[in-house]
Amino acid sequence: MKKPKPKPNMWFPKNRSLRYPLAMMLGMSLIQSPQSIALPLTKHATVDVTRLDRTVTGKVKDEKGEPLVGVTVTIKGNNAIGASTDLNGDFSLIIPESLISNATLVFSYIGYAAVEAPLGQQTVFDIALTSASNQLEQVVVVGYSAKKVKYLSSSVSTINNEKLRDVTSNELPNLLQGKAPGVVVSSASGDPTSAGRILIRGAGTISAGTSPLIVVDGNIGGNYNPVDVENITVLKDVAATGLYGSRAANGVIIVNTKMGKAGKTEISFANTMGFAQATTGNFRLMNSQQLYDFQSTFYPREASVLQTNTNWWDEAFRTGFVNNHTVSASGGSEKTTFYISANYYKEQGTQIENDKTGYNFRANLQSQLTRRLAAKVLFNGTFNKDNYANSNTLYDAYNNLPFDPAYDADGQPIDGRTYPGWLGRDRESFLHSVPYNYSKAQSLAVTTDVNLDYELTDKITLSSYNRINFGNGLSASFNDKRTKQGGANSGELYNGTSYSSRLLTSNRIRYSEDFGKHGLTLLGVAEAETTYSSSTSAAGKGLPPGRDVMSVATDILTNPTGLNEQVGFRKFLGQADYNYDNKYFLVGSFVNEFSSLFGKNNSTANFYQLGASWILSNEEFLKNNKTITFAKVRASNGTVGNADGISNFASLGLYTISSDASYSGLPGAAPSQKGNPDLTWEKIRSSNVGFDLSFFNRIDLVVDAYVKEASELLYRKPLAATTGYSYVWVNAGSIRNKGIEFSLTTTNIKAKGFNWETNLNMAFNRNKVLELSDGSTVFNSGARQPIAVGHNMDEYNLPIWAGVNPENGDPQWEKVVKDANGNVTKELTSTYNQAQTADSRQFTGKTAAPKFTGGLSNTLTYKNFTLSAFFNFVYGNWVYNESRVYFDNDGLYESYNQMVLAKGWSRWEKPGDVVTHPKPIVGGNKDSNQSSSRYLEDGSYIRLRNVRVGYSLPDNVLGKSGFSRVSVFISGDNLWTGTKFSGPDPEVTLTQVDLSSGLSSLRYPISKKYLIGINFSF
Repeated sequence: MKKPKPKPNMWFPKNRSLRYPLAMMLGMSLIQSPQSIALPLTKHATVDVTRLDRTVTGKVKDEKGEPLVGVTVTIKGNNAIGASTDLNGDFSLIIPESLISNATLVFSYIGYAAVEAPLGQQTVFDIALTSASNQLEQVVVVGYSAKKVKYLSSSVSTINNEKLRDVTSNELPNLLQGKAPGVVVSSASGDPTSAGRILIRGAGTISAGTSPLIVVDGNIGGNYNPVDVENITVLKDVAATGLYGSRAANGVIIVNTKMGKAGKTEISFANTMGFAQATTGNFRLMNSQQLYDFQSTFYPREASVLQTNTNWWDEAFRTGFVNNHTVSASGGSEKTTFYISANYYKEQGTQIENDKTGYNFRANLQSQLTRRLAAKVLFNGTFNKDNYANSNTLYDAYNNLPFDPAYDADGQPIDGRTYPGWLGRDRESFLHSVPYNYSKAQSLAVTTDVNLDYELTDKITLSSYNRINFGNGLSASFNDKRTKQGGANSGELYNGTSYSSRLLTSNRIRYSEDFGKHGLTLLGVAEAETTYSSSTSAAGKGLPPGRDVMSVATDILTNPTGLNEQVGFRKFLGQADYNYDNKYFLVGSFVNEFSSLFGKNNSTANFYQLGASWILSNEEFLKNNKTITFAKVRASNGTVGNADGISNFASLGLYTISSDASYSGLPGAAPSQKGNPDLTWEKIRSSNVGFDLSFFNRIDLVVDAYVKEASELLYRKPLAATTGYSYVWVNAGSIRNKGIEFSLTTTNIKAKGFNWETNLNMAFNRNKVLELSDGSTVFNSGARQPIAVGHNMDEYNLPIWAGVNPENGDPQWEKVVKDANGNVTKELTSTYNQAQTADSRQFTGKTAAPKFTGGLSNTLTYKNFTLSAFFNFVYGNWVYNESRVYFDNDGLYESYNQMVLAKGWSRWEKPGDVVTHPKPIVGGNKDSNQSSSRYLEDGSYIRLRNVRVGYSLPDNVLGKSGFSRVSVFISGDNLWTGTKFSGPDPEVTLTQVDLSSGLSSLRYPISKKYLIGINFSF
């Protein structure tokens, strides 16, 4: 009698539909039977279980022996048969007779290296998975899908939470610095309220933005706290970024936050505390004796000034304290998991009256609602309070004279305006003003995501990802009438409010199927988003002392302002992803996007992307090669767009309604912006070739070469006053970036109880302006960094400093002379006006863009001890040290303090001296401090960004204490910087802001931080 067919008690996707990668990402089976038995799924078919079929069971653990929940167990080459581990790490799998002879079991789990185990004669398996330290095995989110790194056809870099959080900061750019090739992070300030700027593979725009697109948990934009980040994926070439269409020109950073895992609920506490001190680098200001001796050569003072020796720098800076505390809980069942965290962050700036306080709450919930429907609900709320530096504190710290006292005989701060013996030019002491003045802001940002995945069939998945953002902000600045800053207007108060909301819906359909050795995935996406924003501002004057509310102002300082704006985007895209036998991969996509930012004639644009890769190590000639354990070549080409950084109504003709245009008490309007109905996206065409190599399973090398050419550059073009308009937005010209980058990771030692890993990454980029509109050869002529055809867009164009005349100590510049035949010669001149003409200003060949950037890290572990050190470096960039205009000016400002000459510098004293600095003269030596190449300095540096020593208590010590993990560490940030730069800190903004980069002006230096931390879980 024929046995009845058993009913299937688990349905597992035969082919790689979206639910399969989701199962990988969630670390659990989406459909799980109590017995964890897997049966074929095609059309819900059943299988005869005969005596020749084999049931295999087993347990999967991590390297510490803890059971892993949700590990996927499949048969290699046949994903129709599969199971996943339960809460105890156990699994059970029935293997049909036809597959027994050559079956190999594959155990895979996100964050761990997959393990293959031949079936042979075994029926019981005991498997241990180890963390996927090899980046090739990591699963990363790229575009709208997830893949292992080794199967990608694009250029990406992934940084996990552990490597991201070595540096203490609450801003992602600061954490990314030096950790991914081609990703340049720079900051113009050590202010904790100011985040760094990120530039990926060079700047390619004039007036539009250069910041990468941020994607959080699968949706564009969003809020997050770095403590909740699981990993960061940086997408750099068009094969990866292209699906984001119009906003992918500057690269894409994908942020994946932490999710809960099935099993016992784990509660964790992470605590970091420490202090920070301002760095001073090679920079020193003169004390009273040094300044007196220097000025005695050209501006004699009474010796009585030496009775006071105020260190204004020390008065302006302090030891700041850092606190970072997080509590989190995660866990759940096999179908529903959660992750909840709360964070408090407080960092005092090293400058007085400057700090940042942040509160963050996150709740991530994911659930398999039915056999076919999975859902995620993600919530994040952030509240920040910022206190900004005020009262010209930084300016005074650099420039106030040490001859002027800070406090009177009673220890009270002196008001420089009324002190009879004050010698400084500005008669200002921030110590008197700071107790009365303030500048502050607070903001609340809330993000909620609802993401749904519905498996229509085992091959087709429908998804709807939805997000809503809300943001509110308040700002206030108050200058009390008792201070110099508020005295002129009898007190000043500035108030501002802002509100924004953003709605996004992304609806997707995915088809995925394997045909023998062929694999095909098709993706279609329809996406729309709308952003609403509004703001108001008001400024009043004539306020009583200490009364900082607008209702007591007796007059307006400036007219109130306000705005209400709305911006919309809409996108359709399609993608096909094919692979053959996991050797050959092809991916192609097409994007059509609309934006209200652009003119009615060009409000939509089309972009395409193509990518291909070949895994050579899967070929017979390299398979099982013990030297070359992995080899892949990649190539991509395509287009993306840039819509970032322009005004919301850039294409429209605008009028300004103001008092200037009013007549006879009636409101009037005057034209301000000329309309351009043809305004459209910047278009970026990019090509990338690269290869990935692994040797001995211990050395990983990734190399990429790229060319990125931007055309139809967005440019805010100034217009002559005779046109009746101030400016017009146009598409103008093209810029090319090309470069090479690599990442090398080596496992130097891997022995019992001891490991040593090193990573080195470097990137080389070159930039060139290819074309400008209307036949122009230069935009922004006369600026330090004009945009000129044939030059790097960050190259300096300045009067050329020719040093000091050794005979008389006068400054010298180059003067360009053209004769009647057009022949050009150069002469030396001591008259600045002859050197700063349009003919004499020259391109210096020096640029603010580095020749290369990179990072070097070493991590050593011995038993329960960990030691890590991380350096980042920048080489070949030039910084315009504008600060020296104030305190290195050859006598122009005798009422400012001066800097101690840097090593190797010298000042003219007598005829014949060959020196770097002219003779000081009261009132200045022939404009020697005017803008020229004199103040260009080598901005190269190498910095010990972080060093950290940690210890984790072993399990036998924890025993029955109830704690599952306890670790402690000490850490130091920015402990040492090697540089020739004469200022406090060589790091400057390397991205263009207002058509300028590489500028150092009265720099707020970064901080050295000394920290201790303790983390524990139970």
